[in-house]
Amino acid sequence: MDIKKSALILLAAAAPLLPLHALSQQSQDPKKTLGQSPAQSQAGDSMAGMNMDDMRQEGAKGSAAAQSANDSMSGHHLDMGAHMFMTDLRAENSPDDKRATEIVETLWPAIAKYKDYRVALANGFQIFMPNLAQDHYHFTNYTYAFEASLHFNPEHPTSLLYKKTADGYELEGAMYTAPKKASLDQLNERVPLSVARWHKHVNLCLPPRGAHWEDANRKEFGLRGSIATEEACNAAGGRWTPQIFGWMVHVYPYETDPAKIWAH
Repeated sequence: MDIKKSALILLAAAAPLLPLHALSQQSQDPKKTLGQSPAQSQAGDSMAGMNMDDMRQEGAKGSAAAQSANDSMSGHHLDMGAHMFMTDLRAENSPDDKRATEIVETLWPAIAKYKDYRVALANGFQIFMPNLAQDHYHFTNYTYAFEASLHFNPEHPTSLLYKKTADGYELEGAMYTAPKKASLDQLNERVPLSVARWHKHVNLCLPPRGAHWEDANRKEFGLRGSIATEEACNAAGGRWTPQIFGWMVHVYPYETDPAKIWAH
């Protein structure tokens, strides 16, 4: 087995640790974004125990899970509902404040070149569902996502956060990720819980297999839907997932108000 094939298998095995963006099945213009590699496609196949052959039936604009997750994440401030779990803030302390400041000071120069979004695309970041209108776009680097499943590197955020402009995209911040099974103490070791609130997406009920992802369904299913228990999901014929993808935390290093730098 050659080295390249071994690397693809290793990445596919780590798929459950990758963020939601591997679910995007958009056909993407190579002038706008890099194509999805076989490893990323395999990663999507294993994501949260869902089969991508089933997901391809969800609609031309991407899978139901991807669209639902995008709905939940596209705002600058995340919705604290039945589908979102956020860590509590621990007591403020000087060492944590210092460490959080150091993370931001490390991130700032590391992503400065990505103010030109084309540089981000050229360096392996891919736009999650670029053809779907969003308040904030996630540009994800799958190599960094895999790295984040093993250890924390503040210079390598899993995703860059952009807003759409008339002539491209404007860089707003970044998103770090951690494995689904990470403990609170392990999250704290990455980004202190006294400064930032990590979040995860929970209680997801997807529409029945083969159903169209339409407005009528969106009120009931997805990460903004009314269904938030396995019992209700089963009764509706949906597909239940207690937690989809790993932990995430946003950071906005260009904010001048310290309270907004780690705003969720």
